[in-house]
Amino acid sequence: MPRTHHYETTVTWTGNRGTGTSGYKAYGRDHDVSTAGCAPLAGSADRTFHGDRDRWNPELLLTAALSQCHLLSYLHVCADAGVVVTGYTDAARGTMAETAGGGGHFTEVVLRPRVTVRDPAMAEAALRLHAEASARCFIAASVNFPVRHEPEVTVDPGPAPRTDRQG
Repeated sequence: MPRTHHYETTVTWTGNRGTGTSGYKAYGRDHDVSTAGCAPLAGSADRTFHGDRDRWNPELLLTAALSQCHLLSYLHVCADAGVVVTGYTDAARGTMAETAGGGGHFTEVVLRPRVTVRDPAMAEAALRLHAEASARCFIAASVNFPVRHEPEVTVDPGPAPRTDRQG
């Protein structure tokens, strides 16, 4: 029987400037996103939609969630495959298209993971395992737009062994 997991968050609007939603530009888009045990996130709308550029917006959070999920799935499949990852960064980019009537939808998210491994013999497997990680990502499996990957793998053998002997 499959397991079910539940995720509870609270979003609290903090943008009432005194007149509520009396007009489209009369209210702030600021809000706090919280959950038990975690520091709250300061949220808003994208600046394009009258939000605060210094706060997280839903579009950034969705892009970040896809990037985080891929990272965690990737580290898991690498550990299972014996591929030792020593570094990982991702410069993810989400693209959203507005539609008539004020709506819109994401058209794609591109993940650009930059992975570092210590052993050159692991580089090919490290690159190939992105496909398996993508297939295991819960968030990517839940969206209705493509999540593409443009991974790069580099090898960093670490510091050279010391040859001097002091003693």
